[in-house]
Amino acid sequence: MHFAVIARVLGTLLMMFSLTLLLPISVSLWFNDHNYMTFLWGFALAFGSGLAIWAPVYRSRADLRTRDGFLVTALFWFVLGTFGALPLYFSNGLELSITDAIFESISGLTTTGATVITGLDTLPPSILFYRQQLQWLGGIGIIVIAVAILPMLGIGGMQLYRAEAPGPVKDNKLTPRITETAKALFTTYLVFTAACAFSYKLAGMNWFEAICHAFSTIANGGFSTHDASILHYESPAIMMVCTVFMLIAAVNFALHFLVWREKSLRHYFQDAELRFYISCITVGILITVAYLAGSQTYSFSDSFYLGTFNFVSTMTTAGFATNFSSFPSFLPYLLFLFAFVGGCASSTGGGMKAIRVLLLYKQGVREIHRLIHPNAVISVKVGKLTVPDRVVESVWGFFAMYVVAFAAMFLMLIATGLDLRTAFSAVGACITNLGPGMGEVAAHYGDINSPAKWVLCFAMLLGRLEVFTLLVLFSPAFWRR
Repeated sequence: MHFAVIARVLGTLLMMFSLTLLLPISVSLWFNDHNYMTFLWGFALAFGSGLAIWAPVYRSRADLRTRDGFLVTALFWFVLGTFGALPLYFSNGLELSITDAIFESISGLTTTGATVITGLDTLPPSILFYRQQLQWLGGIGIIVIAVAILPMLGIGGMQLYRAEAPGPVKDNKLTPRITETAKALFTTYLVFTAACAFSYKLAGMNWFEAICHAFSTIANGGFSTHDASILHYESPAIMMVCTVFMLIAAVNFALHFLVWREKSLRHYFQDAELRFYISCITVGILITVAYLAGSQTYSFSDSFYLGTFNFVSTMTTAGFATNFSSFPSFLPYLLFLFAFVGGCASSTGGGMKAIRVLLLYKQGVREIHRLIHPNAVISVKVGKLTVPDRVVESVWGFFAMYVVAFAAMFLMLIATGLDLRTAFSAVGACITNLGPGMGEVAAHYGDINSPAKWVLCFAMLLGRLEVFTLLVLFSPAFWRR
């Protein structure tokens, strides 16, 4: 383990993150909300700490190994979540405890969207912008952005990219060099953000709110500048813009880039994961809209808009503050379970990822066929591609650890005093990076106890880092030479 190089990378990344605090300072000065000192203190502490970590080891030179990449990734998300909480903790308008500030920061960076803050409509614009910015940075992945710059500092980035990139197969590159890959992903992300902001403006938002909501929509984060979230606007047009871009952001960004580079939509239709994802979305929307209209909960037009928006917001794990928990009968649980499917691999969506769920299903079907034909050689195929057994095994391993981690945290939350419904939905909403849950956490997480919030912080990081990246650090074999 190259601890000197790890410290050098961590210090560099922390100093880079501190620079992002200059944007909220500009927003504070523009709106004259008298909150710029909050971010100046945060910038000074983050940059100073990064410099203190980097300076003693800045001459260390060595290639990062895979184990180093895992450690840097996990450490950086924890450290970034802590330092990202400083402006929230210092802000006079919030009066958050350190637990609440770190919870809000980690929730933003992991694009979970679970909030402890109420009264958003009266907060300073700079704080509102900062929360949205956290989600935007988390959506693309701080590490993926950073690997476009780190090679210039003499630090190889592929190990970090492999630890950060979601999905069961992590070695595919869009371009021959990892630096170009990161730039391609970032450019695609930036274009979609700009398009989303422009669409929100056309639909009726002002530029400030359009940019803020574009940040959280493309990140599939769910933070808003209003307590009522998207429903605040009472606009079907804004709701549909949000729905469309949530769907786009939950599609594999590598696929978006491939379509753009080759100027051909055929890649969308040929992708087995995307076809499965669209099938889930279509079936879920039809059931939701039909039941809302059939039960006369809403009129047919309201059932269509609210049903479609709520289902897409939940399955893509954007989790914009919605009223899905008040839906009748089985619908809240149906929507909540679809959040475990989540978006596609290499997207900003959370959950287990559609490709993993598809592989779990196909492996289950294969086992049934093996019972009928014990001697048959049956392969698992995704589209025309035969999936190696090693990949299928890793997906089953992921699922097993996902369930074990979920059960353990569920029991911990019950032990802190939460009721079953709240505990179950809180862990599910955080490990899938969905955000809003049911019971006491349907609207916000401010009323639950501090120990439960720390457990949920771990759940959010576990979901964002796709379980193995974080859990591998708890293995004794990881630390052996």
